[in-house]
Amino acid sequence: MSVVLAVGLFTVVLVLIITQPRGLSIGWTALGGAILALLLGIVSWANVEAVVGIVWDATLTFVAVILISLILDAVGFFEWSALHMARFSRGHGIRLFLLLGILGALVAMFFANDGAALILTPIVYEQTKALKLNPKATLALIMASGFIADTTSLPLVVSNLVNIVSAGYFHLGFASFAARMVPVDMVALAASLIALYLFYRRFLPTAVNTQALLDPKSAIKDVRVFRAAWIVLGLLVLGYFASQLLHWPVAIFAGSAAIGLLIIAYRSPVVQVPQLVREAPWKIVVFSVGMYVVVFGLRNVGLTHLLSTVLTAMDFHGTFFGIVGTGVVGAVLSSIMNNMPSVMINALAIHDVAGLAGIHTAMAYANVVGCDLGPKFTPIGSLATLLWLNVLERRGIRISWGYYFRVGITLTVPVLLVTLAALWGWSALIS
Repeated sequence: MSVVLAVGLFTVVLVLIITQPRGLSIGWTALGGAILALLLGIVSWANVEAVVGIVWDATLTFVAVILISLILDAVGFFEWSALHMARFSRGHGIRLFLLLGILGALVAMFFANDGAALILTPIVYEQTKALKLNPKATLALIMASGFIADTTSLPLVVSNLVNIVSAGYFHLGFASFAARMVPVDMVALAASLIALYLFYRRFLPTAVNTQALLDPKSAIKDVRVFRAAWIVLGLLVLGYFASQLLHWPVAIFAGSAAIGLLIIAYRSPVVQVPQLVREAPWKIVVFSVGMYVVVFGLRNVGLTHLLSTVLTAMDFHGTFFGIVGTGVVGAVLSSIMNNMPSVMINALAIHDVAGLAGIHTAMAYANVVGCDLGPKFTPIGSLATLLWLNVLERRGIRISWGYYFRVGITLTVPVLLVTLAALWGWSALIS
């Protein structure tokens, strides 16, 4: 009976989170699911305490990173960057495509995949209008920006909420994470650009009139905050690496940078600080705690242990199959049930895997790859994708779920497998 209750509650909560009927907040849905799980006896207060211990650093770091990206967007930081990339293309359409892809990877690296998808996409769209590209070329560049945002969100702990949660659960330090994943992310970027080019090469423009674009300097709306931001970001990167040496939560450094930048921008005429603070994704904090409490219910009834036996069997055939298999499982689960619950379900299963020392760490990184890339299979794979599609629809670009699924399967399968193979190879090399 407890299995039925746990699975049923998880399914209902997941459906409500994905569909969000009548604008129902994902935070309230997850919180309601957690309360029901407690009332039904599926989880205990000890489980709630464990979940809070796992996700508090991750969610507060994520909120801080998004706040920083919103301030930078308001002062024109990302538009300035995109205009520079367009100028560097020197009128070559393919070079523009590659440079925008690299910019998307850099934004995802430091400001999370959500920032890259939701902030850069409107900028890319406006540039395609200024360049007077045809609808097919516009769609190609927009799809590329959305795809790159997720597939290259591997390198740093802060590049994806999935990464932050995994690093916290498996105690992966910032520097250690970067050393393992930056080279893998470079492979993912190369594979993504090649896959996107092969798929959209017929629609990409051979030449573009970049003279039609604004001067990058004109994109800067507040020079004072813009210049100060570079100093804050430099200190933040140093803080990230110091977090591992000091054994301090990453949220301390990300939060300090966000607060510092908010103070600097408080008197800026273009940054509405009170509004930004109100609109920050605070619901993610409630969502993370509530959703993972519900996921703990699946663990308590033994379902994650069943998954761990599957992962153990894969590892029995060698590290290559253990890493690739774990990543594929994470990707498939993410495409079906969203990557946020999937990363935790897989993490709990990996924790129970019986194997040699170090296999849990290797599988943890593979789970990150799977849950970062897997959402590109389907529109429901991540909440960011659903928001991204909504942003595009408000601009008159409607991407059907059927088209997204067809493109997602075609592009993601090879990129996922190549990236997992790179993770295996690099892990073997540095171990």
